[in-house]
Amino acid sequence: MQVRLPRTVRARRRAVQAVMAAAVLALLPAAWMHTAAAGRLRTTADVPARDVAVVFGAGLREGRPTPYLAHRLDTAAELYRTGKVKVLLVTGDNSRTEYDEPGAMRAYLAERGVPDDRVVGDHAGFDTWDSCVRAREVFGVDRAVLVTQDFHVKRAVALCERAGVSSYGVGVAEPKDVTWYYGTTRELFAAGKAALDAALRPDPRFLGPRETGVTEALASPPGAARPEGRAPRP
Repeated sequence: MQVRLPRTVRARRRAVQAVMAAAVLALLPAAWMHTAAAGRLRTTADVPARDVAVVFGAGLREGRPTPYLAHRLDTAAELYRTGKVKVLLVTGDNSRTEYDEPGAMRAYLAERGVPDDRVVGDHAGFDTWDSCVRAREVFGVDRAVLVTQDFHVKRAVALCERAGVSSYGVGVAEPKDVTWYYGTTRELFAAGKAALDAALRPDPRFLGPRETGVTEALASPPGAARPEGRAPRP
């Protein structure tokens, strides 16, 4: 199919202006995320100490964390071992009985020496916005270190800040392979939804009642009873 270009100079100028305007609009959400996360990105070495780290889910493979999720959990375990955080809130999808992302995250952390009573599961963290809102409204977290991949960390910080969680983000660096490029490209499209979530502040897919798992874990010494922190299944 042959594309017909505008015939007049004025029409061509308007077409160029329309394309430029569309490009600017497409980039605005990414610019907002960059601004919102400015000064909030850290490494495991220089992140300020906080009581809680929020670890975002990244999928399971045969019931075990995917490599990217495993890297997030390794980083969270390091933050715990070095005393940067006291409790890990692992948030992910448990909408089906056979798919328990937070449970798998918890088991992985236990294998790496994180005491079970220092890990609290959010079983209805279906996306980044839901996880941020639930961290604040359900688990009472108002300050946190966020652990995710480097290409996702700005969006996580921007949304959690908007949800009322004062956040520092620790982005896990990954080799620039196919998965990394996919995740980076996906962020360009996810930025638009993130901007809408920040503007409209929708309720999470499942909010549920207040959970005391984080509060109880912080109030008890290591080795005390395990805080379940499980929301009713949506």
